Amino acid sequence: MLVLFETPGGLALFNVLDEAKIRNVDDLWRSFETQSQAQKIISLNKFVKFEDSVEAVAAAASMVECKVGKTLKKLLKKAEGETLGVADAKLGAAIKEKLSINCICDSSINELLRGIRAHAESFLDVGSSLKSMQLGLAHGLSRYKLKFSPDKVDTMIVQAIGLLDDLDKELNTYAMRLKEWYGWHFPEMMKIVPDNLMYARTVQRMGMRTSAKATDLSAVLPEELEAEVKESAEISMGTEISEHDLDNILMLCEQVVELGEYRAQLFSYLKNRMAAIAPNLTVMVGELVGARLIAHAGSLLNLAKHPASTVQILGAEKALFRALKTKHDTPKYGLIYHASLVGQAQPKHKGKISRILAAKCSLSVRVDALSDSDQVTIGIESRHKVEERIRQLEGRPLLGDARAAAARAKPTDVYYPPAVPAATYNPLGDSADVGKKPKKDKADKKGRKDANGAEGGEAKKKKRDADGDEDGEAKKKKKKDK
Repeated sequence: MLVLFETPGGLALFNVLDEAKIRNVDDLWRSFETQSQAQKIISLNKFVKFEDSVEAVAAAASMVECKVGKTLKKLLKKAEGETLGVADAKLGAAIKEKLSINCICDSSINELLRGIRAHAESFLDVGSSLKSMQLGLAHGLSRYKLKFSPDKVDTMIVQAIGLLDDLDKELNTYAMRLKEWYGWHFPEMMKIVPDNLMYARTVQRMGMRTSAKATDLSAVLPEELEAEVKESAEISMGTEISEHDLDNILMLCEQVVELGEYRAQLFSYLKNRMAAIAPNLTVMVGELVGARLIAHAGSLLNLAKHPASTVQILGAEKALFRALKTKHDTPKYGLIYHASLVGQAQPKHKGKISRILAAKCSLSVRVDALSDSDQVTIGIESRHKVEERIRQLEGRPLLGDARAAAARAKPTDVYYPPAVPAATYNPLGDSADVGKKPKKDKADKKGRKDANGAEGGEAKKKKRDADGDEDGEAKKKKKKDK
């Protein structure tokens, strides 16, 4: 009987000298208390040493995945017809299938391997300490299992999008403080220059508002805004500030400008990382939304494990549980609401489009996470299908495959409405009678009056006749009573 033993330095085969002792599992450890006792039970048959760390990692990875590698085949080449004890039952099944060697894996083999491991350095000639070799192999195997690649580390995306959000908050806080502070001196400039970074650079160049006229702001502001700032500076109703106040304001301007420049650099870095790690997801929802989805899930692989229904409401967990608790309608979208495709849809169609987009994003993320390619594969086609669905819901004609390919290849033609004749000047609009009611024709007026008079005369005649009849009957009744 042979036993397969794995070490960081190579693979070894041991002969079992006394098979009767290994059947008693409870007392087997007593046979390995000393090296001399261990040599009575086992002896080294063959040892294949790894040439370098690459071979060691490849052999260890193949055995972890229950595959028979080249080194293992080389070791077991002359072991046909023997019974082999292994630590993993799945590996034993693979060896039996490939090499036709009967393998066993039970508690007695595990206890035997534990005893061999205790005296491994005395049996094997590995040249150096097994502990240091174990550490190196563990690091190499971990990198292999994680498929370590600097271009495929999604941790960088998680940290970058988190820092980008923090920078936006800080930048807005600093810019608001700057506008309030400098607004005491030049309040009109706040409405003229609304952009935070442009405002800070303008304050840096101009300083006091009294020097605005002599300052060249063409490198910071457009021509029309520059002229408006200089004009407003001459008639500003702001208070005067000292040079010491201005120095502190300029220091704050410097902080705002530096934060703005760093934010632009960070966004460029995030854009490149997303294109390398999740190109299909980036095509579907963009860099920012895709990065937030990855950060919210924890990693790209975790996001790939989520079903489409979870991707759709990712980021709206609080609203979901509140709706379930109060038995109201659950939310239709979460972070995916900020995608451009959902923004293109009409409000009544946003729920449907978010569901379709989540399904396509789920497929795209799985391709990005589990494939080795860093190119866009299914992203463009999936986005085209979502766009077609939007056109269908809005009642617009669908683009065929050939027309869609042509539309993506060249810019679409701009639609120009039919020409409408230009309106001309109406001189009747200058008349003083505009707005008055038109005069009625005298003949029509007289005819209506005659008709109304005839109708009124007939009515009066009927009324007199009725009154006369009532009076006659009343007189007859009175005479009769007398």
